[in-house]
Amino acid sequence: MRNPGAQEDVSVSQGVRVIFYMMKPNETSFQTLEEVPDYVKKATPFFMSLMLLELIVSWIHKGKLPGHLDDALTSVSASVLSRLPSLLFRNIELTSYIYIWENYRLFSLPWDSPWTWYLTFLGVDFGYYFHRMTHEVNIMWAGHQTHHSSEDYNLSAALRQSVIQIYTSWIFYCPLALFIPPSVYAIHLQFSLLYQFWIHTEVINNLGPLELILNTSSHHRVHHGRNRYCIDKNYAGTLIIWDRIFGTFEAENEKVVYGLTYPINTFEPFKVQFHHLLYIWTTFWDTPGLFNKFSVTFKGPGWGPGKPRLGLSEEIPEVTRKEVAFSSPTSQLLKIYAIVQFALMLAFYEETFANKAVLSQVTLLLRICFIILTLTSIGFLMDQRPQAAIMETFRCFFFLTLCGFGHLKPFIPSLSLYGFCD
Repeated sequence: MRNPGAQEDVSVSQGVRVIFYMMKPNETSFQTLEEVPDYVKKATPFFMSLMLLELIVSWIHKGKLPGHLDDALTSVSASVLSRLPSLLFRNIELTSYIYIWENYRLFSLPWDSPWTWYLTFLGVDFGYYFHRMTHEVNIMWAGHQTHHSSEDYNLSAALRQSVIQIYTSWIFYCPLALFIPPSVYAIHLQFSLLYQFWIHTEVINNLGPLELILNTSSHHRVHHGRNRYCIDKNYAGTLIIWDRIFGTFEAENEKVVYGLTYPINTFEPFKVQFHHLLYIWTTFWDTPGLFNKFSVTFKGPGWGPGKPRLGLSEEIPEVTRKEVAFSSPTSQLLKIYAIVQFALMLAFYEETFANKAVLSQVTLLLRICFIILTLTSIGFLMDQRPQAAIMETFRCFFFLTLCGFGHLKPFIPSLSLYGFCD
């Protein structure tokens, strides 16, 4: 996908409608993949607007913010990390789809038919329902658990994405490549992702009759809960009907407590992303028997020798509703420092994506290293790790070095006068 082909500007109406999956076939049908706009990127300003609106509404109605700053920084950090591979590699969800389309398609539906558009909507949404495999297969859960690790439930939590989940999620959509053109698929893949942004909030309660058909904030709160009644429920993307059909629907009743059943209590981005992989690795070698080792990898996260495939529900810790979300013990001054550094990193991050076509591979790699180092250092600061000061000192030195060799451009031109940057 690329932007120049079509729809450089998105109106306020389109920006709102794209988030709520309310775009029409005649305005979102494209013959080639190159013409398909990057709707996710275009929706970013509307994400920010909705997050600000959520903050205001929560403050007015509940007298408190919708979450914690340290948790929100960790969620945005996960989003940043999840997008970094696209600076170097093509999207596997699209490349795998195109490969199947070009080599194995049975027939081709017309790209400009409204019937194709609506069929693809249903097909992508049905495929997304089977992300339930990422809850029921341990090695796949190792990727998806990142998204569920936030103990807050707000719009920033929607951004907490996994670096590795995309390398398995493409499987769910492969059958569509047998007859759905890639350009139509690419549209709905984005729309499905965008729709799921707004349902990550507690400021929206019940939507009446729409709750019967659509996945809503109420239904998705259950999906993110660690209460026993919430586990492995409400897998839907846009339509909740799939859960009703397959028996995985659960209505929200008692107060939902969010996060993993065993909270990881860290803001360090690599732990958030990969801690469960390490758990699988150690459990794999500690478990005797070849079949048991296979089961550790491919059965449910709660499985153990002698247990059913998905484990025992009674082993899931009971929720007392007195749980307190993990928060950073660092000082307010250090948190302000972390926010400033995070904001500067985001500016470099956006500038890197905007100019990646003209940047050398060396510059891209060095910038990726700087972004990862910044996120890691902020995580260390938030966790009050003993190595935090050393890590941050090294990060600052690395920043000045990149500026000095022209791989980063400072936002403060006067730095150049002191020989720090060109």
